[in-house]
Amino acid sequence: MIENHKTVQLKPGREGSLRRRHPWVFSGALQPLSAELQEGDVVGVKAFGGEVVGYGHYCGGSIAVKMLSFEKSFDADAYLDKKLSRAIELRRKLGLLGSSETTGFRLVHAEGDDLPGLIVDLYEATAVLQFHSVGMARWRDRLIPLLQRKLPGRLKAIYDKSKDLGTAEGPSNAYVWGEPQSGEFKENGLCFFADWEHGQKTGFFLDQRDNRKLVGSLASGKRVLNCFSYTGGFSVYALSGGALSVTSVDASAAALAILERNLERNFSNPAHRTLEADCMKFLEKLDAPYDLVILDPPAFVKHRSALRSGIKGYEFINLAALSQIEPGGILCTFSCSQLLPRADFYDVVERAAKKAGREITVISELHQAACHPVHPNHPEGDYLKGLALEVK
Repeated sequence: MIENHKTVQLKPGREGSLRRRHPWVFSGALQPLSAELQEGDVVGVKAFGGEVVGYGHYCGGSIAVKMLSFEKSFDADAYLDKKLSRAIELRRKLGLLGSSETTGFRLVHAEGDDLPGLIVDLYEATAVLQFHSVGMARWRDRLIPLLQRKLPGRLKAIYDKSKDLGTAEGPSNAYVWGEPQSGEFKENGLCFFADWEHGQKTGFFLDQRDNRKLVGSLASGKRVLNCFSYTGGFSVYALSGGALSVTSVDASAAALAILERNLERNFSNPAHRTLEADCMKFLEKLDAPYDLVILDPPAFVKHRSALRSGIKGYEFINLAALSQIEPGGILCTFSCSQLLPRADFYDVVERAAKKAGREITVISELHQAACHPVHPNHPEGDYLKGLALEVK
């Protein structure tokens, strides 16, 4: 059933990005708003001349509206059914749904699946939800039965991990359906644990799946350093790929405890060393020679005001690693800062190499896994950037 919706109106000449189907409307593009408008409302977005150019959730803030549809009318139930079906079908096409080798992956990736404000990660039989908009959080009770119906026989639990985001409606960081599950899942045949109740994000960084596989293929016979290791995804792959030794460094004791579980689940006596330490300080003077170094830090740029300091942070860690890695070694370096463009990150790495007096060759440009799709009309969705480099 098509509902009546409130409306917002664009200033003259500000509909161009929506004509190109960019999913964000910034506050500066809007005429003065009605006092009745509330965060989470579905709104029709009108061009200055009065034509409806689409519908979205009103979010307030600098991103005032996240677009849901570019049609002339909007039905929430039909929209959710259609978009969720398409997201699930894409994961089936990618060979993820139904796979016995990979049972943890992203099922819904917000704007990448035309469902802005919604993340759904699937770990074996548990779907973990994260809501990044009040409007999408209000639809939680619509989403739960949809997920159950569209994944028949797969789900045993649904967990809402939205408390820290400040957008959930009702209970969050809690099971909203089913019974608690173990957290174990598989990725490319390797076993891992996701702690969605206490861990970062939904408990595991599923976007690095393809890059972990690459590291495994590069690790044979190498002394590996995994900095900002979190729960050790790269470390497990490196050991599986035949690394001579692996050192994992992270400041979180809780994350390292899960890393140890991951090691025990996959290996009987791995050549592995775990260090609880500040990675920035550890990188200032490495304690051993390394042939393969992985730098996968948290986002250094979370706000535009932090761009300059974030760039300095990325340059610091890359300079430290490039200065000390063994000749002929490999550096895999990443940034997950959405606000740092890919070209700027590459410039940071190149500048660090020059300061370190090292020559680098790009082996591969690295991206987020395919279950984190990106629309060409939303380049901001291409948030994970990385480089695999040979260091001479």
